[in-house]
Amino acid sequence: MSDTAQRDELKRLAAEQAVDLVRPGMVVGLGVGSTAIHAIRRIGALLASGDLHDIVGVPCALRVEEEARRLGIPLTTLEDPAQIDLTIDGADEVDPQLNLIKGGGAALLREKIVAQSSLREVIIVDEAKLSPQLGTRFFVPVEVVPFGWSAQARWITTLGAEVRLRRQADGAPLITDQGNYLLDCHFGPINDLETLAVQLSVRAGVVEHGLFLGMATDLIVAGADGIRHIQK
Repeated sequence: MSDTAQRDELKRLAAEQAVDLVRPGMVVGLGVGSTAIHAIRRIGALLASGDLHDIVGVPCALRVEEEARRLGIPLTTLEDPAQIDLTIDGADEVDPQLNLIKGGGAALLREKIVAQSSLREVIIVDEAKLSPQLGTRFFVPVEVVPFGWSAQARWITTLGAEVRLRRQADGAPLITDQGNYLLDCHFGPINDLETLAVQLSVRAGVVEHGLFLGMATDLIVAGADGIRHIQK
């Protein structure tokens, strides 16, 4: 088995362990990414076999919604349930305190709304996503309105980042599900996460940022030595 195939198999096993936490009657947040998709497919398979029933999902992206419908997973929105019982999602980088960087899949706004509405936020990653300090291995995605986006990019540069507008393969700006742009902000290791999060949050034109601080309750890691489940 190739290294890529082995990593994917470990992701699948980690996703299955996360799905084991799902119980009948739950509202389940459905996350985005190459690891989270394994969880969605597992939920669909369990529903089809009758081993899981009476759950509804809240998708974090339009493409996740499409896949969930294809798999026969009943869906709802945040306008209906008061809260989400459990969300299963991935991350781009995770520090020892279970703080996260998310947004590599261009769905950070919906992912954060769902995370903040969840009683339990279960993050599944492969061990390559673990980091001693956020910003070491991944940039911070920042979602901005298209109007004045270059002004936001220049301002974020003054905070110490190298900023790039995320583009599609044809060179056009990538458009999020909410019709916004994404700025990929390379800060390097971030010493003060809370201060940076506040600075980004209060800036007009910034819709949301990819720092998910204090939201994860569980981390399931797929690694060479197997699957680890870490609880906060």
